[in-house]
Amino acid sequence: MRDITYPSVILTAKSLFKALGIKFMTSGTEHIPKTGGAILAANHIGYVDFIFDGFAAQPSNRLVRFMAKKEAFDNSVSGPIMRSLHHIAVDRSAGEASYNEAVEYARAGEIVGIFPEATISRSFEIKELKTGAVRMAAEAGVPLIPMVTWGTQLLKTKDHESDLRGRGKTIALYVGKPLEVTGEDPIAETEKLHAAMALLLDRAITDYPISPEGQWWAPARLGGTAPTPKQARKLDDEEKVARAAHKEGRKDTQ
Repeated sequence: MRDITYPSVILTAKSLFKALGIKFMTSGTEHIPKTGGAILAANHIGYVDFIFDGFAAQPSNRLVRFMAKKEAFDNSVSGPIMRSLHHIAVDRSAGEASYNEAVEYARAGEIVGIFPEATISRSFEIKELKTGAVRMAAEAGVPLIPMVTWGTQLLKTKDHESDLRGRGKTIALYVGKPLEVTGEDPIAETEKLHAAMALLLDRAITDYPISPEGQWWAPARLGGTAPTPKQARKLDDEEKVARAAHKEGRKDTQ
């Protein structure tokens, strides 16, 4: 796959991060293969996760093709960039096409990045995972690699003001050992993925230079003030209802 834009985007991003004093904590990046396909399954805590997640593959000199919502590709500014980076558009009303494209990418030796939680976690815990990551890896015959990002919620996430300057922030990228999956029991194998991601998340939070105690961006069980998973599910449900009502209202005015 020919990449003209991706290397220059990475170089520009690295220069910007350095200028802003953004620091990186990494662990387990050696688990990302130097050759061959893989599915990289990451947690989702902020709107800019995919910008940083790909840097976990830099030590292996790999590029990650992320699955991202179709709206990002429809945008007149971000769309051409997303397509030039060979990311994969996800239309939630017709997900089979993007699923098949991701499988073909992985079979062809690409690393495909996916957020199996599907939406941002307001609790900053690992939410319930969709089985797509497991099924993709099994169908493509490639490893499934768990990873977590920590710190991106400080830049831009749900329900909080953004700070996209990110000056002096620390971003943690923790990668786990590849999981071999068969797809025979996607639910059980997805539970193993969840457990691996949860373990990585706890390690990342423990190693993070700022204590979670009293922080809005940290899980309640660790002393943070983020919503509990139960509270977060309620907020997610309310958001879905509001979004549906807004969509219906727009139809009525057309």
